Amino acid sequence: MIDLYTSSTPNGWKASVTLDELALPYETHAIELMKGTQKEPWFLKINPNGRIPAIVDRDEGDFAVFESGAIMIYLAEKTGKLMPKDVKGRSRVIQWLMFQMGGIGPMMGQANVFGRYWHETYQPAIDRYRNESRRLFEVLNNQLKDHEYLAGDYSIADIANWCWVRTHQWSGVPVEGLDALQRWLDKIAERPAVQSGVKVPVDMAALRKGDGEGAKKVVESARTIVQR
Repeated sequence: MIDLYTSSTPNGWKASVTLDELALPYETHAIELMKGTQKEPWFLKINPNGRIPAIVDRDEGDFAVFESGAIMIYLAEKTGKLMPKDVKGRSRVIQWLMFQMGGIGPMMGQANVFGRYWHETYQPAIDRYRNESRRLFEVLNNQLKDHEYLAGDYSIADIANWCWVRTHQWSGVPVEGLDALQRWLDKIAERPAVQSGVKVPVDMAALRKGDGEGAKKVVESARTIVQR
């Protein structure tokens, strides 16, 4: 059994979708980011960085793993699924996983901060991060023109990038004109494990739509977290 400590964010979904795809039994522990639960001493023993997600593998002597990408690699290697075993195939998957962790995630994250959560409007920063996110989307689109998935077969690389790119509207980044990317987004969205994984620990789809009351609550919560 695996304990999953998470919240409803793209990085959190990376872990829950992977667990669901691998059909691994796990128990979800929702971390209340607005209350600062992720900074409490008990959680810092699991993840010294005080961020979600994190897992504890009870079957491996309560082995803790933090950082979403590291969690995905650990789970893939534990089960022998969602990542090739040969050196080159494994490298291709890890390259596209690192692309998400070093590019898509940080750029879209900052687009969210300055476009949604910051206490004042600073348009140059908004433009910078939205434009760079769009550029990275174009890189994905070019790869997907000739490939069904990013690195051969469906893998943790697809899960990682999809969990972020699917939130492009919230980040203010358009996908118009990126036909291959949109095809890939739609195809992965059809997977049952993906549909269940993005509802862990709660379904944020309705809240994130548009600029209604639900979206305002998400923004207010995020502003609290950003200021910590």
